[in-house]
Amino acid sequence: MPYDLIVIGTGPGGYVCAVRAAQLGMKVAVVEKRATHGGTCLNIGCIPSKALLHASELYEEAGHTFAKMGIGVPKPKLDLKAMMAFKDQGVDGNVKGVEFLLKKNKIDTFHGTARIAAPGKVEVRAESGKTQILDTKNIVVATGSDVAKLKGIEIDEKRIVSSEGALTLDKVPERLLVVGAGVIGLELGSVWRRLGSEVTVVEFFDRVLPGMDGEVCRQAQRIFEKQGIKFKLSSKVAAVDTGGKKLKANVEPVSGGKAESIEADVVLVAIGRVPYTDGLGLKEAGVQTDERGRIGVNSHFATSVPGIFAIGDVIAGPMLAHKAEDEGVAAAEIIAGQAGHVNYDAIPNVVYTYPEIATVGKSEEELKQAGIAYNAGKFPFTANGRAKVNLTTDGFVKILADAKTDRVLGVHLVCADAGNMIAEAAIAMEFGASSEDIARTCHAHPTLSEAVKEAALAVDKRAIHM
Repeated sequence: MPYDLIVIGTGPGGYVCAVRAAQLGMKVAVVEKRATHGGTCLNIGCIPSKALLHASELYEEAGHTFAKMGIGVPKPKLDLKAMMAFKDQGVDGNVKGVEFLLKKNKIDTFHGTARIAAPGKVEVRAESGKTQILDTKNIVVATGSDVAKLKGIEIDEKRIVSSEGALTLDKVPERLLVVGAGVIGLELGSVWRRLGSEVTVVEFFDRVLPGMDGEVCRQAQRIFEKQGIKFKLSSKVAAVDTGGKKLKANVEPVSGGKAESIEADVVLVAIGRVPYTDGLGLKEAGVQTDERGRIGVNSHFATSVPGIFAIGDVIAGPMLAHKAEDEGVAAAEIIAGQAGHVNYDAIPNVVYTYPEIATVGKSEEELKQAGIAYNAGKFPFTANGRAKVNLTTDGFVKILADAKTDRVLGVHLVCADAGNMIAEAAIAMEFGASSEDIARTCHAHPTLSEAVKEAALAVDKRAIHM
C-alpha cells in the first residue's frame, strides 16, 4: 500500500506536518538525513542556542546583578564543558520528544538522504549506501535551510565557524569577530560576550537587524554597545588571513575607502541562510525554483508538479521555525481536503538577546513605503513598575495602528521576556483587534505586559503612566 504522504525532513515544519496528517487519518512516512529528528532548529540551531543564551545570562547576572539585590555570592566560575553538557542534554530531550511524537502517531520513519525519483516516488539512500523506493500519493518537501557562505572565506568550524561551530567551541575566544548583525550574529555574539569574549560585529548594512523597525534597531544597538559589543556598520569582510596564530580579517567600507585589519581568535560567519535542496532531484522532477533557490509554491503550498508540496525555509518568507510549523499544519489540512491557511501578517519574530526583541506585523518604514496612514503609541519600560523593581528598564513597546480604522498593523517590543509578550500582540492582530481593544483589556499589575496596554493607550495620546 502506498503512503498518503511522505514528508522529507523532520525539522519543525516537517514533523508537525507529519503529525497533523496522521491526526487526519493519513498513512504517513518521514525521511530524515540525520540520525536524530528535529532538523537544524532542535539539533544545531534554536534549541542549543537558547540553552547557551539562558545559561550565559544567568552567569552574567550572578557576576553583576545579584549584589544589587542583596545577594552575596562568590565571583562565578565558568565551567564551559559543563555548560556545553547542559546544552546537549536539552537538545537530547527535545529530539527524543519528536521521536516519541512520530511513534505515538504511527508515522513510519526512514533515515537517509531522500530524492524525488518521480511524482509519487521517493528514493531513500541509507548511510550504508542501500537504496529503496517508497510510493506515495503526496510529497511535502520540508528540508529547511543551510548556512549562507561568504565568498572567499572557508568555514572550518574551528577558527572560522558558522552558527553550528559557534555552539560547540571548547574555550572562550579572547576576541570574536562576528560577520553579520542579524539575529544569529547578535544572539551568539551575546553568548560569548557574556562569557568573556571581546566581540566586534561587522555588518554590510547601515544598521543592526536589517529589515526590522528602524527605531527598534537604533535602540537595540545602543543597548548592545552599552553591554560591550562593538559594531562596524556599512562594512564588509573581504578576506580572512588564517596563516598566523591569530586570524586577521580585512574589513572594508561598503562605499569604498581605506580597509583595516581586525585580529580575532574566532570568526563567526552569520550572514543568513539559504534553502537546502541539494540532491532532492527537483529539477529532474520538474519542480520550479526561483533565482534564490527557493521552491515556488501557490497559496496551497503546491509546487509546479501535482502531488508535490513544499513548506518552511525552502519556500519564500521568513526562515522561522514557527512559520514552518504553521505551514506544515496548513499543508496537511489542504492535502486532506480541508481549508488550511497561514496569516503571514501575524507571524512574530524574536531576537533572544538581552533584552529580547520581538516584532509582529509592519514596521514604520514599511507603512510609510506603502503609503498607509498610521498612528503610533509608544511606552518606555522606565515607566513600568515591575521593570523598575526588577532592574529591567531597557526598552519600550510600540504599537502602530491604522489612522482611519485603528486596526493594529504592527507591534514592536524591546524588553525582558519580549518573546513571550509578543503573543498577546499576535493574537490581537489575528482577530483584527484595534489599539482600543488592547487598551480596554485589563492587564494584571504589576507586570511587564502593562506596558503593552499603555502603548495602546498612547496611540490615542492617553497613556496613564507617562
